Amino acid sequence: MLIKNIQMDKIIIFTIFSIVIVIVSWRTLLNIKTHGFYRFISWECIAWLLSSNYNVWFIDPFSNRQLFSWILLLISVYFVISGVIMMKKMGNQDKNRDKNTLYEFEKTTELVNQGIFKYIRHPLYSSLLFLTWGIHLKNPTPQLLIVSFISTVFLYFTAIWDEKESKVFFGEKYIEYMKRTKRFIPFIF
Repeated sequence: MLIKNIQMDKIIIFTIFSIVIVIVSWRTLLNIKTHGFYRFISWECIAWLLSSNYNVWFIDPFSNRQLFSWILLLISVYFVISGVIMMKKMGNQDKNRDKNTLYEFEKTTELVNQGIFKYIRHPLYSSLLFLTWGIHLKNPTPQLLIVSFISTVFLYFTAIWDEKESKVFFGEKYIEYMKRTKRFIPFIF
């Protein structure tokens, strides 16, 4: 009976997360030629990981696995906060840019290449990568490993499509920027 309740909890939590993700992603949900489509799939994977692991986050909190998980989650938080701050501070947002595919903070008209963007092109997607693997390590199972890999692959494609869109909008400046930066992890990848 307890196992059935936990399974039902996971389904309910995943459904709630999915509804929110669909509401937030509705503009790009069916457009395979935008980065938002691929990000949506990754968000769904992350929602599944969260709903599958919510009940084990604080079990054996000082194990190596849990400590490493928390480090990845803290890096994730740092990347998303510093990325959004820099986009808002340096990006010179234009509310009319790409009304149907970008969120307000993404509507930058200036190439942001300072702060965390000096080292990586996609701190927000990188944040989602660290989030994916941080959540996975809370309760690593073969099934959730597959979900984590799927999330990672779709985040990679999200970045690829975002780069295509950025090359069109920013042109040669973005191509030069790509040569100086890594995609997700400073100095590595």
